[in-house]
Amino acid sequence: MNLRNLYLLLAGILLISITSCKKSPSNNSSGNVTGNTTGIDPPANANDGVTFINSGKSVIFNLYAPKKTSVGVIGEFNSWQPTAMKNSVDGTRWWVQIDNLDPTKEYAYQYLIDGNLKVADPYTEKVLDPNNDQYVNTPAHTVYPNLKAYPAGASGIVSTFWANQPVYTWLNTTFKRPDPKNLVIYEALVRDFVATHDYKTIKDTLSYIANLGVNAIELMPVSEFEGNDSWGYNPNFYFAPDKYYGTKNDLKALIDACHAKGIAVIQDIVLNHSFGSSPMVQMYWNGTAPSADNPWYNTVPTHPYNVGFQFNHESVATKYFVKNVLKWWMQEYHIDGFRFDLAKGFTQFNSGSDVGLWGQYDASRVAIWKDYNSFMMSIDPKFYVILEDFASNQEENELANQGMMTWGNMSTNGEQAMMSYNDSGGSWDLTGLFYNAYSFTNPYALVSYFESHDEERLQFKNGAYGNSNGSYSVKDLATGLKRDEMGAVFMFSSPGPKMLWQFGERGYDVSINDAGTGGRLGDKPPHWEYMADPNRHHLYQVYSRMIRMKTKNPVFTSTNFTYNLNGAVKYIQLLDATNNVEVVGNFDVVAEPASINFPSTGSWYDNFTGTTINVTSLPYSMPLAPGEYHVYSNTALTY
Repeated sequence: MNLRNLYLLLAGILLISITSCKKSPSNNSSGNVTGNTTGIDPPANANDGVTFINSGKSVIFNLYAPKKTSVGVIGEFNSWQPTAMKNSVDGTRWWVQIDNLDPTKEYAYQYLIDGNLKVADPYTEKVLDPNNDQYVNTPAHTVYPNLKAYPAGASGIVSTFWANQPVYTWLNTTFKRPDPKNLVIYEALVRDFVATHDYKTIKDTLSYIANLGVNAIELMPVSEFEGNDSWGYNPNFYFAPDKYYGTKNDLKALIDACHAKGIAVIQDIVLNHSFGSSPMVQMYWNGTAPSADNPWYNTVPTHPYNVGFQFNHESVATKYFVKNVLKWWMQEYHIDGFRFDLAKGFTQFNSGSDVGLWGQYDASRVAIWKDYNSFMMSIDPKFYVILEDFASNQEENELANQGMMTWGNMSTNGEQAMMSYNDSGGSWDLTGLFYNAYSFTNPYALVSYFESHDEERLQFKNGAYGNSNGSYSVKDLATGLKRDEMGAVFMFSSPGPKMLWQFGERGYDVSINDAGTGGRLGDKPPHWEYMADPNRHHLYQVYSRMIRMKTKNPVFTSTNFTYNLNGAVKYIQLLDATNNVEVVGNFDVVAEPASINFPSTGSWYDNFTGTTINVTSLPYSMPLAPGEYHVYSNTALTY
């Protein structure tokens, strides 16, 4: 399977360099904490972070900070002067109860550690950032109404708590998730899907996604990340939704609205690494990297694609933290699944710069993932667990047999097929759409796709580099879009879960690396006007029909299939008690004869033209124009 695109490495280098331009990942302060008492454990009801008691008039602060000599809490409730915290019997936790609070007020606070480090709470649900919050709302659009002003007397990122904050009332509490075998995922970046970059506007445009027929949406990272304008793979706070997209209740309302339309919500979550503004990085820092006594992070990353600072997933402290993060999003936000970014990075085996060695079977990594998967299943046995793994087939098969799904990147082959190139022989082979190409025994574990956030856009490649012969040119927009239709037909015909990247269904053709939009990570315009183009709209309709046929007809989940996907004329045959399907398409730029081995003679219905053909002998021969495709079945497919 293809390895992860190198963009993350480059993006990480860029973002790390930006972070390193600061004085340090630390936030220095003067003033020692005095009066700490030791050997007193926090109350049994004290959770990590903030626990409300006495109807919100009191709170218990509880921070895991082993090996520290003094810790205090500072905030608006004590004029930013430290209140000493008690140290637990084992020395790992610091806690204190603060009374006489107003439950209707939102308070800002930090921890002061060893007299010179101020950090926000790793468990906070919200942070205030003096450098970036000013850009969340604009005069033209309010993304986060009534955003609390950054408090006077504070410095650095601060956390907040609010006992009587507005509570979201869920409207859809009996949502039934689609079976993984019928899962069709729409990957979206909130920032670029709508120009207003907010949950509310996406909620108002959900009909577009619902009409497409997809039954899941995968949101690129939404937990708090450094800055505002980002893909989100530079996380710093794991319990807080990033304010650049709206309030926590806006996010809940979007998830609720998705459920109302039969759409599951999958969260792209980043737990391979953190960035320099993370309090967990700052608390144990040697000047250039996490120090050796950091409970959560490696001092030196163990794999070649790491960005930021890598979690040590063999550490008890990391496992505890990660499980709390997972449980929080599952229960607080009613998330239906996680797509784990850089899942292959959850390893303590040091492969150095050897990418091939990194991808080999890793028993420790397998054990880590089995443990996390078992934890999630203990909370919700129907929860989706999707790994961006790209490891050995043996490893992925073992994880698949535990119910986990894994990304199947078919972008290079898909691009080659759509452009009509077979460089070096076999580069346009689409066999990898099928789970058995990887020796998987779980037929519904491979999430295959031609486009994701990481890859170049199919239609851009068609327009820029497409093959041609005479008057037939893939570079022509109408022709390229027809080729995209053919690609969708083959992708959605193969069994198992599938994924498409936002706007691929209308032939989005702004390059991922377009300099005019800020390069790889820059804002890309949504180009909603594309839907007024008849050819682009027809592509959307083909996507919609194929997705609906896939999810409504059991034959598309059949494991009784044959295929030949490495030639110019490609075939898929699916057999089921309810129907039989024969898919054929010509990926060449010249006409090709097709010799179709239908499973039987007789009348076969063409689900796109509405016509029938009469097959009197086998194999059935017919000419195919370049880019011509058909989806035949015994009887008309439901859509």
